[in-house]
Amino acid sequence: MAQDSTADNSTTKPVQQLINCRWLITMDAQKRVIENHSIAINNGVIVDILPSATAKQLYSSDNIESLDNHIVFPGLINTHGHLAMTLLRGYADDYSLHNWLNDHIWPAEAKFVSAEFVSDGSELAMAEMIRTGTTTFSDGYFFPEEVAKKAIEVGMRACIYTPILNFPTAWGSGPEETLRKSEALIHEYQDHSLVNIGLGPHAPYTVSDEVFSHLAQVDKKTQCGIMVHLQETAQEVEDSIEQYGMRPTERLDKLGVLGPRTQCVHMTQVNDVDIELLQKNKSHVLHCPESNLKLASGFCPSQRLMDAGVNVSLGTDGAASNNDLDMLSEMSTASILAKSVADNALALNAYDSLAMATINGAKALNIADKTGSIEAGKQADICAVELSALNALPMYNPISYLAYTNCSHQVSHVWVQGKKLLDNGELLTINEATLRETTTAWQEKIRRS
Repeated sequence: MAQDSTADNSTTKPVQQLINCRWLITMDAQKRVIENHSIAINNGVIVDILPSATAKQLYSSDNIESLDNHIVFPGLINTHGHLAMTLLRGYADDYSLHNWLNDHIWPAEAKFVSAEFVSDGSELAMAEMIRTGTTTFSDGYFFPEEVAKKAIEVGMRACIYTPILNFPTAWGSGPEETLRKSEALIHEYQDHSLVNIGLGPHAPYTVSDEVFSHLAQVDKKTQCGIMVHLQETAQEVEDSIEQYGMRPTERLDKLGVLGPRTQCVHMTQVNDVDIELLQKNKSHVLHCPESNLKLASGFCPSQRLMDAGVNVSLGTDGAASNNDLDMLSEMSTASILAKSVADNALALNAYDSLAMATINGAKALNIADKTGSIEAGKQADICAVELSALNALPMYNPISYLAYTNCSHQVSHVWVQGKKLLDNGELLTINEATLRETTTAWQEKIRRS
């Protein structure tokens, strides 16, 4: 609950915000989990973290949030999704990946995807993500300019990857047009505090060598980053070997696409060659366990990759293949799945799964200087989970609680750059009633088709 400061301003230093925390998980290099500490914030930036008793003596503020029965931690980072596809949630369930894409999703997109569809669907996705503790998202979909505008309006941090395929789409007549649009957007948002624009070639089976080579040059020039669906299924790898004589990772390495700003999404088909190439290029793996499980695409060996020094982050994928955007749920699935895949109960422990959803995600998106941990100098992207529910008792380990307990419905507060987006479960920057009406209208339109 927010309250006014009662400190003597003549002997204390004023700050714009103070957040007092029962439990504080910093995700910093020291892996600190501390009790009864406060976060001091000025101009959206964390300026100090110190014991609450000391903070009361040193700082004064007209905006004090006392979270005396909460776990406070860095805002979650969803490193892979297709926000507007939230309007297709449940539209085509229980199909294999290629059947799902070719026979259901792509035909539906051809009918309905527009700037309005993307703006409305993205707002629905942002509302769901804020309610479940996500402060930063990565998106790869059509009309990325609409996602950028909506993210700024709502106040979320966004890394948006422009859709590039070798055939016409809703956003362009082909790669020449989408590349031109992509470079213009990269330039437009290059200095924005909330929005980053990168390149989003769909997959090796939908993008040519020539286009991939050009993207590698654009990334080298702008350092914008590349996001690509890679080795999502065994069939994709088999087809690549038949057509190109090499695995998709080998092909992208040869074309100069793999690098320290490259995000390889899914990677369910991994061997020693792949790991060596990821290590050599310092590329990142974006793990989407629930979507992969639902589409029976395979299992990303997250612990094996992390043991090899590969940065692995976490994403939900789109709500059409998941069917939610709940990162706390994704953490639990990732950890439990990793233990089974590795046949080792010690694999992907609770701390590492939270790291995948926070600081590892920030590293993958090249924004770790801004977010991903609660540290002085970083922007105040913060989430709080309230602990009054019975499933929060007893509380032995707050990180294990976040990782293994169904607690996303207990997310109470969310800040991005110090701006509050969720207050005691209430959305502050999205009109929920209007959003419900808009979504229902889309549902009826799609259902009638």
